[in-house]
Amino acid sequence: MNTAAHAEHQPQVRLYGITNCDQVRAARAWLTQHACGIEFIDLKKTGLDAATLDRWLTHLPWDALLNRRGMTWRQLDPGLRAQINDQLSASELMLAHPLLIKRPVLEVGEKMSVGFSDSLYRSLFPKATT
Repeated sequence: MNTAAHAEHQPQVRLYGITNCDQVRAARAWLTQHACGIEFIDLKKTGLDAATLDRWLTHLPWDALLNRRGMTWRQLDPGLRAQINDQLSASELMLAHPLLIKRPVLEVGEKMSVGFSDSLYRSLFPKATT
């Protein structure tokens, strides 16, 4: 098959995260090892726009995207943390503080995932692991 034509049929792959996150580094290494071309978006440098977050929230639950275990969450005022109880309040907070997003977020065409594991990525890229 013509490589250029084949590339046109590959879904666009975007990985969102920050460069110093262990899970993001592991995901990037896995994708590189399995020859999956990606576009990496560093949330620390670029931030997060509402359209991207809305797209994620059509595929993923808000509480899966919100990282309540990280340093950014722990540094928030406890009163503010207590107010986060639905998608709207979580969305507003994640837009204001993009580092609250659990990482990495992976977009493969219309598929979305959050976090990294070998088995998850194998399921998303079955041809890359054969």
